[in-house]
Amino acid sequence: MSGVEAHYSARNIEARILAAIRAAGLDPRQRLSPEALGALDHFHTGGLQASLELLELAMIREEDRVLDIGAGLAGAARLLASRRGCRVACVELSPDYCDGAVLLNRLTELDEQIEVHNGSALDLQFADDSFDAVWMQNVGMNILDKQTLYAEVCRVLKPGGRFAFQEMAAGNAATTYFPLPWATDPADSFLISAEEMCSLLDENGFVVEIFEDTSYVHLSRTNAESAPSPLTLGVYVDDLAQKAGNARRSLQEGQIRLVRGVFRAK
Repeated sequence: MSGVEAHYSARNIEARILAAIRAAGLDPRQRLSPEALGALDHFHTGGLQASLELLELAMIREEDRVLDIGAGLAGAARLLASRRGCRVACVELSPDYCDGAVLLNRLTELDEQIEVHNGSALDLQFADDSFDAVWMQNVGMNILDKQTLYAEVCRVLKPGGRFAFQEMAAGNAATTYFPLPWATDPADSFLISAEEMCSLLDENGFVVEIFEDTSYVHLSRTNAESAPSPLTLGVYVDDLAQKAGNARRSLQEGQIRLVRGVFRAK
């Protein structure tokens, strides 16, 4: 799951998505653009803008086969497919999010380029050396066994393949403000430091190309006032304002850090 909890999944996520799309003035009977859905389906820190920036760093090509781990509603996968023309396989733990992803792939007419698999990041259902790139945004903080996570990423990547990710890392103090977008309480949160992250990636066969702390960049961006819209993460995330506020306060106080990177498989 990609950084949020599927509180509303049992109440028919597809119906909620369609209702929000219509309420936002969009017509699901006409082809929707991935960008128009960005506020709904990029549920990670920085939203659509963060995905666009990571896309530039990842240097994904049309001929690449890409794996999106913890894809959620597959917002990033649709962005990759539409902007780069590549084929994307999605792995998502929540069956309800998989259903929502399939629906949105169809509404954007990208279902021929994107496949959706219900499965775990710790046991990827693909052969060795299957992908040119692996993409992951705000997933690792929900996974305790990061050794297996990074080993699986390396296994399915071709030699020289790229691992592009964005992640929350532990800061210089314990995380104390809950709930957070990825964790209701401390038992759900598995943060490690940026240094530990780089060390584990090195141990599992990766060479760093880009690794940067973007916490201050994220905090310095002004959030322009905009009219309320029904096309938000609130479609399937409860207590969204409280969780977002706690995350921002945690970043401001250095309890968590926002990092991103591109690593290459040896």
